[in-house]
Amino acid sequence: MSEIDDTNTLWKCGDILRTNVKSKSEIGLLMKSCIDQGQLVPDDIITRLVLVELRNMEQSSWLLDGFPRTVRQAEALEGTYNIDTVINLDVPFPTIKERLTSRWLHQPSGRVYNTNFNPPKIPGLDDATGEPLTQRNDDTPETVTKRLQAYKTQTEPVLEYYRSKGMLETFSGTETNKIWPHVHTFLSGKLASKNLKAAGKV
Repeated sequence: MSEIDDTNTLWKCGDILRTNVKSKSEIGLLMKSCIDQGQLVPDDIITRLVLVELRNMEQSSWLLDGFPRTVRQAEALEGTYNIDTVINLDVPFPTIKERLTSRWLHQPSGRVYNTNFNPPKIPGLDDATGEPLTQRNDDTPETVTKRLQAYKTQTEPVLEYYRSKGMLETFSGTETNKIWPHVHTFLSGKLASKNLKAAGKV
């Protein structure tokens, strides 16, 4: 991913949400309530946070992960920036649910474990420190189910929105190491084409 990362910023919507939640700001507390219940955070809050963050970036190119998730967010983003392409990773819901509910974290370091395919050496403990692992509130089976239902209701229309504009690229599979090479090849090609256009060579 290095050739892509060197010229693009990968911006994860979830990271900025968690930063705001951790700060316990007024917006952060509102978002925490939504996240804990498996609900999507209101459009206006998410959109405002994302657009502010993008304005602070020095790079002219970036990859957004987890945004937009509603048509209103997509329209707001497209009204401010030129969007080149949208990537949809099509993974079966049962696979997503199994992975999320099996995910455990070492909060101080950010190390992530999965009890199915990347378990800690000692169950419940971090390999490096021996400290207890925790599970995110939104990774419980009940909350994950709600999140997936919210995705189907609110996010699938976004796919149709971009599909109708000819901007959507979908990659299907269940294993990251099999999907990623195809995504990487596609993004590398898009980046090369964009750089040529910027240099006035096409």
